[in-house]
Amino acid sequence: MWQLFQFPLCPFSRKIRLLLGEKGVGYDLVRESPWDARDEFLDLNPAGTTPVMVDVEKGVTLIDSQAICEYFEETVEKFPLISGTAAGRAEVRRLTAFFDQNFYGDVVGPLLHERMKKRLIERAPPDARVLREAMKRANVHMDYMDYLLDHRSWMAGGTMSLADIAAAAHLSVADYLGGIDWAGHETVKRWYAGFKSRPSFRPLLSERMEVITPPPHYEKPDF
Repeated sequence: MWQLFQFPLCPFSRKIRLLLGEKGVGYDLVRESPWDARDEFLDLNPAGTTPVMVDVEKGVTLIDSQAICEYFEETVEKFPLISGTAAGRAEVRRLTAFFDQNFYGDVVGPLLHERMKKRLIERAPPDARVLREAMKRANVHMDYMDYLLDHRSWMAGGTMSLADIAAAAHLSVADYLGGIDWAGHETVKRWYAGFKSRPSFRPLLSERMEVITPPPHYEKPDF
């Protein structure tokens, strides 16, 4: 049985969980706070980041969300998430990287630092200026997501792909932290509402990070 080392608001771990849910792969969750820098966790991943997946019986350790996704995409045939033509697969990977790098760097990372890490680790108040900038950038990125979904059924094309999973994972964390203004983004909102209704997504929505409460609409598929 696989073990997934993660914490509830790690968007990269959520990305893995959504993929595994869609593919029907079983695993056990192991709560890991990477900022604690446990020796046992650093032995698994000296970089000290989540997610990490371990199969003790097989002696396999997987690190980095994209590498983990590619591993299961190659080894589990059910529900392919990087499929189609070579150009189509390239587009899936491009947009997955966009959400993992741009959306995370501009929006999710700053929100996590200001509203989670400062509160839990530094015992300091958030910087309102940083929060405003993150929400402003979220609005710009959601304009782009609206554009994509106005021209396609899903983020990268005609079928659901890893790009949708990455987008939903990051968006869910930003929404939990109150960093998303849904006004004016009905297209993305409809897409996200559909995603929230999927069985793979429901366990994520029921989890909570200690002392941090999400907005009232967070768990509702129809919001």
